[in-house]
Amino acid sequence: MSTLSEPRRPRLLPQNRKLRHLKGLSLRNLSFAPAHLRTADDALLGGRSPQNQRVKLEALRETAPLQHSRSSGSLRRDSLRAAAAETASSERLRPQRPRRTSLNLGPTQATPWSRQRTLEELVDAAVGDVFFTLHVKDEEEPVYISEVRERSANFDFGFFDLHDREPGVSRSCHLTIRLWARRPKNPAWVFLLEETLDLRQLNFIGTLLDRRFPPNALIFHLEDGPYSLDFPSRVSEPKQSPPIPTASYSALMKLANLETSIDDAIETQAKIVHQINQILEETPPDTSHTANEEVKLAEKYISAQQRANRLAERRRDQLRQSLRSRRAAIADGREAQARAAEDMANGREKLEANRRLVQQTEEQIHGQRRRICSELSDILPITPIPNAPPLSFQICNIPLPNSVYNASIARTLNEDVLSAGLGLVALLTRHLQSYLSHPLPYPLFPYGSRSHARDDISRLTDRGGPPRREFPLYLPRGGSTAGQWRFEYAWFLLNKDIESLCASQGLRVVDIRATLPNLKYLLYVGSAGSDEVPERKKGGVRGLWLSRLNGRVSIEMPSSSPNGGGSAAGSRRGSSVDMSQHGEALRNAIMRRGDAEDKRGRGSRDDDGTDMALPFADEAKFTLRTRGLRENVG
Repeated sequence: MSTLSEPRRPRLLPQNRKLRHLKGLSLRNLSFAPAHLRTADDALLGGRSPQNQRVKLEALRETAPLQHSRSSGSLRRDSLRAAAAETASSERLRPQRPRRTSLNLGPTQATPWSRQRTLEELVDAAVGDVFFTLHVKDEEEPVYISEVRERSANFDFGFFDLHDREPGVSRSCHLTIRLWARRPKNPAWVFLLEETLDLRQLNFIGTLLDRRFPPNALIFHLEDGPYSLDFPSRVSEPKQSPPIPTASYSALMKLANLETSIDDAIETQAKIVHQINQILEETPPDTSHTANEEVKLAEKYISAQQRANRLAERRRDQLRQSLRSRRAAIADGREAQARAAEDMANGREKLEANRRLVQQTEEQIHGQRRRICSELSDILPITPIPNAPPLSFQICNIPLPNSVYNASIARTLNEDVLSAGLGLVALLTRHLQSYLSHPLPYPLFPYGSRSHARDDISRLTDRGGPPRREFPLYLPRGGSTAGQWRFEYAWFLLNKDIESLCASQGLRVVDIRATLPNLKYLLYVGSAGSDEVPERKKGGVRGLWLSRLNGRVSIEMPSSSPNGGGSAAGSRRGSSVDMSQHGEALRNAIMRRGDAEDKRGRGSRDDDGTDMALPFADEAKFTLRTRGLRENVG
């Protein structure tokens, strides 16, 4: 840009330029030929053969020590003179040839490959690899070594920072720069240039644009811009600004006094340090205190180690005790495992026997259920009504519609007949809950034509008082609307109970309103099977043995009537004997019979010679529960 070429002033004064202000270095127009060696004899060394290249390197090695002893100004002047002499001699010795262009790199008969090789040789002759080192007086080693820049003629090395170096380096204004280079096809490094300069003599150039640099020109990048020795300074005039008031004489005197005081304090500190060092050197060292401290430290270490040893021993004892307890626990566990394995081995046979017994019991239970369902089907037969629509059934020859009682059905079916049919269905459903081992969600109370159902689950409300949970299975008298609703709801509860029994047997009910078809389907599935229906077990209901006992045991029953009728047969004919009294008399008779058998032995006879043994005489108490439903009862 045009603004970069305008002159501007540097921020650093020449006397303030130090090595710490140097940030980077650049090299322009790389040249491998030293200026004082480029004479007429260079024609002998200027060939492109490898032999001529080795001759040049030998010449550079021989002249390298001379470069260390010459200043930068003399080297630059010699290089300019040698360049002029080389140009004149080469013009005299070289025959006149036509001017070469970029399009004419050789003879017309040259091939493209040879032209490409010629171009590569020209490029390799003009470029190289370069790095530099910075040296300061009184320092043997270089203070900075740059990175290696490869295959170029103009180099911009990376910036660096020398603020952290020692004061002798960072505050120095004199430095020496040494350049090392090598050609692309030669792996050996060659000492190229050494420049000893004073940073205060550098010229501020401001920008690198529009500059024609001489061979091996060095550009120094300081904090405020680029500097060089090859161009004069281009500094703009300072801007005119109002004068700034300076400090007063009293302030300057105070600063001078303060500086003097600081110098005196530093000098006093140095004297005191010198005196202390002298006293320490003259006084013999007393090592007793140090020895006592070492003894105390050793005792402290010993006590700490002893404490650690005690803790380790305690931990060892705990681990040993834990190992002993674990060994004992392992032994007990193994014994328990052995006992468990032995018990398992002994229990496998019992398990198999129990499984067989369970399976046999389940089969027998299923058989008894089949028998019971078959007998219930015979006791309470559910048959289809002849010449009636589908799914029209009757129970004990009492027709029952499918949860519908309208005017057309009322004309053909009496209310009492409907109530009797629902009572029989309620009776059959109540018995099935015991035989199928599935309780009904809504209890049924079969009382003939006055049966009813109870709902303890639903949330019912009644205006007059507490809700009535009983719902009749018979039609109300007088055609009450509320009574009709309660009757229909009771019929719905009966159908839900039948659906629950079907679900317990794995049956799916399509329509719960079909009361008798669903019940018929349940009895049909319950009595179905490929095996024969088992027979009823002997024994029956124990209360049935009352007839045998009446013929052999004289039972005196108290009578609540004034006539004092005493026999069970008489009570059946119309006596008002309480059933509880019958049961008590029967229990007393059996207890007396058991006491007599204990005295005379099982199977003995009474005084009258009759056999009083009962099939259930082995039990202590007499109950009216049935044994006919049990399996494997002799």
